[in-house]
Parts: sequence; structure tokens; C-alpha cells
Amino acid sequence: MRVLYSTDPVAEKERFRRWRETIIERVMPLEISEVGPGPFSGRIEAAQVGALTVNRITTSGIRTELTSAAIRRSEIGSTITVALQISGAMTFSQADREATTARGDLVVLDRQPSSILTPEGGQGLFIEIPQERLERVIGPAKLYSRTRIPAEQATTQLAVRYFHQLLEVHRRMEARQAERMGSIGVDMLIASIAERLTQDVPRALHGTVVVQRAKAQIEDTLHDPALSPSDLAAAVGVSLRRLQELFHERGQNISDYIWERRLTVAAQRLREPHAAQMPIGLLAYACGFTSQAHFSRRFKDRYGASPREFRMDAFQRTLRSATG
Repeated sequence: MRVLYSTDPVAEKERFRRWRETIIERVMPLEISEVGPGPFSGRIEAAQVGALTVNRITTSGIRTELTSAAIRRSEIGSTITVALQISGAMTFSQADREATTARGDLVVLDRQPSSILTPEGGQGLFIEIPQERLERVIGPAKLYSRTRIPAEQATTQLAVRYFHQLLEVHRRMEARQAERMGSIGVDMLIASIAERLTQDVPRALHGTVVVQRAKAQIEDTLHDPALSPSDLAAAVGVSLRRLQELFHERGQNISDYIWERRLTVAAQRLREPHAAQMPIGLLAYACGFTSQAHFSRRFKDRYGASPREFRMDAFQRTLRSATG
């Protein structure tokens, strides 16, 4: 990883002040105070793996507070931080929720006023993942922020090992490969968080988590014509009957939802100018339909026009808009 800042070359009596100034200037206007004895030391290292930003922070004892004012003044994007404890311990506090992590634990940090207490010698890996991607699968982060995801979980162990190894080799990867490997890492983190949530969340919230995971699985496998409700239930770890019940509670049917998503995605692609030359049959197969005739029939039932007519109408609308 690339060293962004280290207090090593700074005189001992100036280290904490310089650290605080650097964090405020380069990261965000946090409130930082010393809590440990002895001379302060700190180091920030960073890596970019595809679209993922990963920071490794090592410090002496400090307390870091994210205030409402800091959140308003910062330019944080639409990401959620997953913290991985490498060594030492950290205590993450927010309102009435608190989690103390040990080596190998994970914790989710959303953008709310909170504090982090880092005892002497604490080191953590902070991974920025897309908020929309996380919440599409397991719901709003505020429901599980500051929940400790233990190192004892098999999925947590896999995710931790994966990121340690990924950070060792990512510089040797081509951009597209790094993007893909980073995406796999996000999936592993989400799987670990989801497993933790299923252990003690209320039944109503558990049902919401399961449905959101099922819908995310549908999005990822929409192109597969063999996708079925039974396969979907197996993928999210519940019985088919239970998954059907959860969809019905939300006024939906699993099969109907799958077909609706396929038709919606197909319509979006038919509107896209860069896909204007894609054969209708190829587009149909890419959306999980087994034949062009089947696709055309269902598409016309849904949109009142054939795929070809729909594409032409979208093209003409775009042309009229461009010309004025």
C-alpha cells in the first residue's frame, strides 16, 4: 500500500498536532484527541482496487469524533465504510450503540455522528463500498451500523483473508481485473454482514433482509434462463415455501418479479443509443429469455408494442429531443 502520511520523520512533540492537521486537511474535519501516554505516532496507507478505496490506519491512543458539523462540511460520496480490525482493539460508538472490535472483526460505519476510540497500537483497514450496493442487498445501514461482525464467522474469515491477499497483489493486476476482484471482495463483505444479521435480528427485519438478498441475487443472475424460485431460495438459505411467503407478504410473486425485472431491463436496453445495433434476439437472451418469440410476446403484453417498435419510438423521441 502507498504511504499517504507518517509521523515518523516528525519531532515527537509535534507529531500529534501534525497528525490532527493532516487528517483535517486530507480526510475531513474530525475532532481528534490523545488518550494514551507517551509520544504519538501514526501512519495512513492507501490502495485503490478498481473502484474501491482502502485505507490502513495505524495510531497511538486517540479518540476520533465525527460530528454533525464535520459531516455537513465534508465531501463524502455515497459510500459506507467497513472497518476490519488488524491488530489491537477499537471501540465504535454511536448514540446508544457501541461495538468493541478485536483482531479479525468487522464493523459497518455509516455517515452519522459517532466516535472511535483507538487504544495504543491499534491498526484497522477501512474499506469504502458503494452504499447503494450494500443497502440493496441487506437494507439501510443505520439498522446494523456499529454491530460487531465476529472473526469467528466463516464468512468473515474468508473476507479478511481475501482482502489481505488482494492488497498484496492488486498492483500487478490490469484495471479490469482489479475492478472485478474488488467487486468480489465487496460481495464477500456483504455476505459476512448478512450472516451476522440473520443471527439475532427481529423476524420482520430478517424477512426484509432475506427478500433484499433474493432480489440482489435476481439482479446478478437475471441473464440465466434457468433461474427459478427454488434456486433462488437455496441461494439465500431459506425454503422455497418461506421465500414465497415473504414475497407474498409484500404483495409480490417470485416468478412474476423475475419476469418483470427481465422485461424492465430489456426495455432499458432498448432505449440505450449505444445498444441500437444489438440484434433483438441477442438482447432477449442477455435478459434471460430462451427465445426471441417468447420475449417479443411477453414484451408486447407488458408495453403494448413489439421490441422493435419500442426501440424505434425511443430513438425518435431522443432525436426530437436533440433537435429541439
